[in-house]
Amino acid sequence: MSAPETIATAFQRTVKALTLRPSLGHGTGTSISRIRNGLTCEIEEGPWKLVSDMPTQVGGNAAGPTPGVYGRAALGSCLAIGYMMYAAKLGVPISSMQVEVQADYDDGPLFGVGDMPPGYLEVRYTVTIESSAPEADIVRVVDEGDLHSPYLDIFKRSQKCVRDVKIIRDKL
Repeated sequence: MSAPETIATAFQRTVKALTLRPSLGHGTGTSISRIRNGLTCEIEEGPWKLVSDMPTQVGGNAAGPTPGVYGRAALGSCLAIGYMMYAAKLGVPISSMQVEVQADYDDGPLFGVGDMPPGYLEVRYTVTIESSAPEADIVRVVDEGDLHSPYLDIFKRSQKCVRDVKIIRDKL
């Protein structure tokens, strides 16, 4: 079975399962981020281990990508994967797919300088698709992918964010 056929079959199977038992789609993802050395952060979720850090100019060790790189990568990869899933579902052939994510920022607020919020000022993404399919079919794939993208939703719509602080006292 080809990759598009495998993806389409898995997509259809998942839709059927979620239609019969919607609770199968509910869950909680948990990542743990630990500071290991200065600003170097080890991130762990299940079997995956990643490293994030800041550049040396701001006190980091440059041991890995910044959190911003991971955030943009999460959006770009979520979109690209979603487009391929919907292309397979809709039977639209895709030879190659690329999503470029650009984000404008001002680092001042990160360091307490200025009165702007510390988040992105604007996020843009460009989807480049190589395909022999009609343009209308390709646009439909992209529209469906955008409509159902969890990370595009996260970037567009704020979610409830709850903080819990646990303090462990050093033993003398």
